Amino acid sequence: MIIAGLMSGTSADGIDIAICSIRGQPGSLSAELISGATYPYARDMRERILLCCDPSQSSAPAITNLHVELAEVFVQCLLRQLEVAGMAAASVDLIASHGQTIWHHVLPTGGVSASLQIGEAAVIAQRTGITTLSNFRARDIALGGQGAPLTSYVDWLLLRHPSRWRAIQNIGGMGNVTFLPPLSDDDSEPIAFDTGPGNALLDMAVAQLTAGAQTYDRDGKLAEQGRLNEEWLDELLAHPYYQRAYPKTTGRETFGSAAAREIVAAALARGLDSADIIATLTALTASNIADAYQRFAPAPIAEVILGGGGRRNPVMVGMLRQLLQPATILTHEDIGMDSDFKEALVFAVLAHETWHGRTATLPALTGAKQASLLGQITPGDNYAALLRATWRS
Repeated sequence: MIIAGLMSGTSADGIDIAICSIRGQPGSLSAELISGATYPYARDMRERILLCCDPSQSSAPAITNLHVELAEVFVQCLLRQLEVAGMAAASVDLIASHGQTIWHHVLPTGGVSASLQIGEAAVIAQRTGITTLSNFRARDIALGGQGAPLTSYVDWLLLRHPSRWRAIQNIGGMGNVTFLPPLSDDDSEPIAFDTGPGNALLDMAVAQLTAGAQTYDRDGKLAEQGRLNEEWLDELLAHPYYQRAYPKTTGRETFGSAAAREIVAAALARGLDSADIIATLTALTASNIADAYQRFAPAPIAEVILGGGGRRNPVMVGMLRQLLQPATILTHEDIGMDSDFKEALVFAVLAHETWHGRTATLPALTGAKQASLLGQITPGDNYAALLRATWRS
């Protein structure tokens, strides 16, 4: 099947489009990227998204309107990428739209009661004529799961090493890890959870400290100029999230704009300058990842596969190499996968499995009571023909 995955992450910096060819079934599944690109949000659109993620500044009308407007933007980006790839919309069987997370509601107990991703699927299906799958997290949450990290199931299918334990570490707005047993191990189960803030606090601090001139620390240049404040880092690492047992997830509801403002204010009150603040927040991400491995890895980790925007920050990667030794630090590209479009490809795979009536989670990964079909199907113009073709196959 040809499936277009649409993804916008917690960082809310743009829309990833991955047009994929998905074949087979678990045990012999293949997922090939045909064409991919990232379309950055316009500045005002990104600002509106971040405002809707902030309870003190969002409103029902703002979220409702953005729900529809974002879908239109998703459609424009997909149609543009199909044109770049020389493909007609009619050649795409399914769209898998993750949407934009606005709120991931974690209870004081650590459970998740709801997670809201916006980007109206009906608009996407209507504008493109392509059957669209969306709202992937809700079913897992209804079964008592975290609704995340959903990428871990595809890690389990595609990225296990023949003989070594691997950690698949994403560093997006939030960080998440999947600990994968080797293919030679028939007894161990994978483990997955959010390690804590990845780039979110760091990016918001950069924007605040540069008065919006920068939205992230390109190539780690600011962190490189600063000095790590060990005392402040220890206080940041005392946050109760890091000690909480898995399964666990987090997001902007805990490590969002309000937290970033408080953290920057506390750092300035200590007398830290901008570079020292960014250096210490970079260390916070690297340290919360290393701490999670020390606390929760079920076996020594031989390889760490990095993905997400954090892999491009040489200061952060250098810290991880030091903190996680003797593990080998690699990127998805080192094992033949394009990290930029991995999450969009993941949702294409999840849509493929749902369309074929197969579950696409493991209880060990999300904490749900059982594995489940994921997502909701919004029929497009191709729906009936696609059903007939699927039955024939």
